[in-house]
Amino acid sequence: MLKQDLLVIEDLEKSFTMHVSKREIHACKGISLKLAKGEFIGITGKSGSGKSTILKGIYRTNLPQKGRILYDSEKFGLIDLCQASERQMIYLRKQEIGYVSQFLRIMPRTTARQIIEHAVLEMGADEETARHRAKDMLEHFELEPALWDMFPNTFSGGEKLRLNIAAAMVKKPRLLLLDEPTASLDNSSKQKVRDLIEQLKLEGTTMLGIFHDLEFMEGLCDREYNMQKGMMA
Repeated sequence: MLKQDLLVIEDLEKSFTMHVSKREIHACKGISLKLAKGEFIGITGKSGSGKSTILKGIYRTNLPQKGRILYDSEKFGLIDLCQASERQMIYLRKQEIGYVSQFLRIMPRTTARQIIEHAVLEMGADEETARHRAKDMLEHFELEPALWDMFPNTFSGGEKLRLNIAAAMVKKPRLLLLDEPTASLDNSSKQKVRDLIEQLKLEGTTMLGIFHDLEFMEGLCDREYNMQKGMMA
């Protein structure tokens, strides 16, 4: 692993056992890639090709059976995320690694504004800073002010996704994982996401994203890979 690398994946392999049919499905096999600090890599491929499995392995919501995921942590130094303790992973998710999925992880009885403020407070900011940054982010994504103090379980799919993206991006993580971040967004909202990605790139955030929207990726990613049947081309 070179000094300029933030993340190195070596021979990653993950399979799932379907107990009813007694079949083993290889989600990804032999995945290796390097992500330099400040770089944005995009991964494309059909649904079921194994793209999300890579991101979930990095975020450790799935534990790979084989391989290493070496991450240059600001707090822990070089760490294999496959071997990291749960305590270490909780810290990294709060402080260093962000994850944007298509689905909003709703906190019980927490308003849209509070979700974003909580994300800022986790980074050690004070309450006033959290309020200002939450307001800026809600305005950026054009969420109606009437929604700010509502519980997001009443939101539309697009509103939930915009809130999810806002909560991840407001933290300006060292490493940001993007799992189909524009899946249910209109063109105007997609542009808002693109604007923030470009801003984060300028500020040095390293990103790994999976996309179906090839037009959105154009001119945005430094490198692109394609997944086919669990393998990278």
